[in-house]
Amino acid sequence: MAGHPVIRRLLFSYLGLMLLVLLALEVPFGFVYARGELNRFTDTAELGAATLAAVCEEKLEHGLAADLPGLARSYARRTGSSVVVTDPKGVVLTDTAGASVGRNISAEPDIAVALREGPTTGISEDLAPGRKVLFVTVPGTSSDDVPCVVRSLYSLAPLAQKVRATWLLLALVALGALAMAALIGFAFARWITRPLRDLEQATAQLADGRLTDPPAADRGPPELRRLVASFTRTATRLQHLLHTQEAFASEASHQLKTPLTSLRLRLENFEPHLAPCAQASLNEALDEVGRLSRMVQGLLALARLENSAITPEPVDLDAVIAERAAIWTAFAGDQHVGITVTGPRAGEVWAVAGALEQIIDNLLSNALRASPPRTVITLATATEPATGGRTAPLVELHVIDQGPGMSEADRTRAFDRFWRAPDAHHDGTGLGLPMVQRLTHASGGEVTLEAAPGRGLDVVVRLRPVRPAQPVTHRRIPPLRGHAAAGSRPPGEPALRPDA
Repeated sequence: MAGHPVIRRLLFSYLGLMLLVLLALEVPFGFVYARGELNRFTDTAELGAATLAAVCEEKLEHGLAADLPGLARSYARRTGSSVVVTDPKGVVLTDTAGASVGRNISAEPDIAVALREGPTTGISEDLAPGRKVLFVTVPGTSSDDVPCVVRSLYSLAPLAQKVRATWLLLALVALGALAMAALIGFAFARWITRPLRDLEQATAQLADGRLTDPPAADRGPPELRRLVASFTRTATRLQHLLHTQEAFASEASHQLKTPLTSLRLRLENFEPHLAPCAQASLNEALDEVGRLSRMVQGLLALARLENSAITPEPVDLDAVIAERAAIWTAFAGDQHVGITVTGPRAGEVWAVAGALEQIIDNLLSNALRASPPRTVITLATATEPATGGRTAPLVELHVIDQGPGMSEADRTRAFDRFWRAPDAHHDGTGLGLPMVQRLTHASGGEVTLEAAPGRGLDVVVRLRPVRPAQPVTHRRIPPLRGHAAAGSRPPGEPALRPDA
């Protein structure tokens, strides 16, 4: 659970906020510290240079110019600087670097300013080639004339090293603070999200059909504890309702079959004792009992389907189409209707176990009732390219008949339970297409009704492929004529088409 997305998002939020706070505090502090250190270093250098200038001036006034080199070397060793002392004309009297004694440097900017105006301070890269130094140029000013000028050059490397060490210390402090914030934030995030993770696990269990491990309602913030308690009550109530509905469906399937079968037998037993004029009414009563039996079976099948936890699995669509088409060809032959299978190989698709057989049985039963003699029902496969928000293509199964078809308004209502077209003249229950839609959705697909080219209805079932479709091959199952299947019944007693 350490890598849970919610924990990561909360932890990144804490660390991001902590980082912003540290940057807002430490970066200005670092710059202020660096500037303060430079100012202190400059003030110390100016004070030292002014003191040295005063001493040099006193030496010159007493005719002790020979003491200047020793005095300059002593100051340079003590302060880590280099010192140049000039006379009032800018001629170098002493240079601790030993390179410019006797040279006239009065034209150099800092010396010129010191001779005319007074002390000057700055940072330069020209006075010490290859490195940046702080220069402090101070004239002796105890009298109206300038008796001498002292230039001190201080290397900035120690100051830069000290500032870098301070920045490194600030970075280490920031890393330590971030590490501490990460530990505290991680513990806090786990405490906050633990009820959410328990809810996620419980929701997944409930989606699979049964809540076996209810989330604990004594952990996390009070708000989430109340949410967990409310979820547990809702899940318990929902499971109770589902169990009640399952029990009803199971009991009704047994309790309703017996009286309906008994009623049919009693009605059939009346046949020898009825007058010929009442035979038509008896047949209508038997048809209604049969329709009621199919309707009850359809409702119970839908109830079991909606209550059960189902998971799609790979199913060979080509094999199922070939099997169902071969079985239904015998029944189609009795009505002089052909069944044709065509299109590319579809391969395996994701579907609920047994769903494809029921889908095809229902659609073929509907199409057969709507098809006039000497027409053909087509089972066609195709591939729909990925469009819109989909990233993968879908496999299409088309069941196309050459019957009267349906209007656009009827196609919109055809998936409603118990709905039948106004001109329907058969004993359909109005549950066939709702069953097809529910099975298709449970398999992760979709089903639509479209007008077939020319006339008839095109039922399109779209399913997710497991692998890309194979190369195109065409298959045809010719219609059987006569009574090859006489005395048999359609497989599985599929629900009838509500509009045919």
